Amino acid sequence: MQELNSFLEPGMLVTHPDKPEWGVGQVQSNIDGRITVNFREEGKIVIDGSRIGLIPVYNEN
Repeated sequence: MQELNSFLEPGMLVTHPDKPEWGVGQVQSNIDGRITVNFREEGKIVIDGSRIGLIPVYNEN
């Protein structure tokens, strides 16, 4: 899964596939597969990119 998240860069918007209630989050950093995301409804979370494939949000309405 780490390869799936390797393209994520700070500023990109994502959602967590298992936690839709967290809302859209903004990537803060992506270092060695550890992705820090600031989710609107949950706050700052560090994601293990080898276990969770975050879903990019390209057009937020």
